[in-house]
Amino acid sequence: MRKRRWGIGLAVVVVVAIAAAVAVGRGGKGEGPASNQAKGGQVGKDGKPEVTLEFAPREVATPSLVSLPAVVTFSGPLVAPQTAVVRSKAAGTLLALNVAEGDRVKGGQALGTLDLSELNSRLAERSAMVASARAQVAQAERTHASNQRLADQQFISANALEASRSALDTALAQSRAAEAQLNTVGVTRRDAALVAPIAGLVAKRHAVAGEKLSAEQPVITIVDLRRLELAATVGTHEVSLLQPGLPVQVRVEGVAEGVAGQIARIAPAAEAGSRAIGVTIAIDNPKEAFRAGQYALAEVTLADPTQRLTLPETAIGSTSGQTHVWLIENGTLARRAVITGRRDSGSGRVEIVQGLQPGAQVLAARFDNLREGAKAVVAAGKAASVAAAPASSATVSK
Repeated sequence: MRKRRWGIGLAVVVVVAIAAAVAVGRGGKGEGPASNQAKGGQVGKDGKPEVTLEFAPREVATPSLVSLPAVVTFSGPLVAPQTAVVRSKAAGTLLALNVAEGDRVKGGQALGTLDLSELNSRLAERSAMVASARAQVAQAERTHASNQRLADQQFISANALEASRSALDTALAQSRAAEAQLNTVGVTRRDAALVAPIAGLVAKRHAVAGEKLSAEQPVITIVDLRRLELAATVGTHEVSLLQPGLPVQVRVEGVAEGVAGQIARIAPAAEAGSRAIGVTIAIDNPKEAFRAGQYALAEVTLADPTQRLTLPETAIGSTSGQTHVWLIENGTLARRAVITGRRDSGSGRVEIVQGLQPGAQVLAARFDNLREGAKAVVAAGKAASVAAAPASSATVSK
């Protein structure tokens, strides 16, 4: 019995000795949280050492005061203000059409032939009516002259003389009416000729030879491309910055190089539905390189007399609709909400209206996995290094 108790006590002593030896061995290798405390290192919330993030000088920007020109952008299709639609002024059959789409025509050039038999018949009828009216006037003049002689000799009454005078006036009025009707038909006959009212290019043929045309039916559309206009709209908050005569840089769809233009007109009132105001930009096109209907983008650059606090565009981030920047303050990272204003795509800078001081150190590039309160420094003299712990790495967003 005594031997059995002595054996159990010996086994307990051996187990305790082995556990103590294992603990001493781990302490010597520096494992476990106690070793960090012994070295004086700081421990993060995840139990791992916190590493200071180092940013290269080129990765940090300081807000600077610069002038940002205001750029008003608007777009729309090109239109040809000098556009003429040749219409048939009389009903008739189109006998021939001498031009095709794309042909160049001159002002007054004959474009086709229209059968005007009906109009010619009306012209002959009106001419006959004029001749009849003139004959009636001649007869009324002779009758009135004869009555005037009889009245002078007191062979007829004054009433009879006045009646003959009224008949003469009526005949004269009827003659003038017949001549007016003849002139009207003559003008219609002259206008019925299919001639080009302006010089330009045939944009579209609306009829073909042999087709029966009605009065005022379109036949041909002619456009003059030497001067085009860009019909665009701007918001009511931007129209006050514009005025006729301002130079405009226009880029036409499908053309690499831009073209200069200027604001020709600004609509006096906004459209009821969109609350937008029409702006017309005139563009000279002497070589006819552009075509009506092409889509174009116009920009008006306005000088800025004010110095504005700005940052590079790459320093601005957005989360859930909130614009923000990352700062290095007192050796730690801090995210700061900001309000932006103007943007200049040429210089790549953005105005900071509110939320930032001029001397702040701002991360000029976007980084992932940044954490507020993390230690951060600007490593002067290093090319581009970002020291990061495995759990809180900072990588540049692409």
